[in-house]
Amino acid sequence: MDFRHIRLHTDGRLATVQLHRPAARNAMSVALMRELTAAAHALAERTDIDAVLLTGDATCFTAGADLKDTAGWADESLSLVERREIAGVGWRLCKAWEELPQVTIVAIEGYAVGGGLAIAVACDWRVMADNAFVSLPEIALGIPLTWGAIPRLTALVGPSRAKRLTILCERLGAADALAMGLVDDVTPPGGALAKAAALAQQVLAMPAAAVRMSKATVNAVATAGHLAAGHMGLDQLMLAGASVESKAARAAALKRR
Repeated sequence: MDFRHIRLHTDGRLATVQLHRPAARNAMSVALMRELTAAAHALAERTDIDAVLLTGDATCFTAGADLKDTAGWADESLSLVERREIAGVGWRLCKAWEELPQVTIVAIEGYAVGGGLAIAVACDWRVMADNAFVSLPEIALGIPLTWGAIPRLTALVGPSRAKRLTILCERLGAADALAMGLVDDVTPPGGALAKAAALAQQVLAMPAAAVRMSKATVNAVATAGHLAAGHMGLDQLMLAGASVESKAARAAALKRR
């Protein structure tokens, strides 16, 4: 399978997927998200792969959704069905990664913003460099946090912290992220991928079938209500994004960038 915006390689039973749009700070374009989704679907069928690492580069994991490229959901020249399909790309991406039977570990250097954190919380574990940060700027852009991220975030950190992260759009450093359970390990700068790989090796030392069964059972319990809470996120995105204040906020953000 050929990819332009991600790199996928395997080493024995371990696969590594790297976001690769360095000139755009690994911003998640529609094309990149579709490739990540396709990679997840392909890996899900691999019985010879038992752990998957997801990473960016030494500068950042990702700056989040590419506002210029993902704005098709607001393009009134498209049909409503076409706009909903574009609005649902992130939802399908995170769902595909959450449903991988293999253990998934995200390595974060620099920062994981918006959609970057959304896909990170869809995975099993997160490793973060101690000088990195995460943030969810969606509401400051006049749109709700979607992609199914709110149920996953709430399950990890609880409702009060999930509201604070989502509504106040604050940057959260690695130490605070670790303390609240948003990430699982913190490393010195440059060490996130190595630590994620070490965790993967611990997974690979366990009987593979039992690992997959156990992950599936935990996910079944933890995500039982997620579909009901998040399936209308794409319509919330389109509704809120059509407001005057939302359009103004996004235009200002694009001008700043």
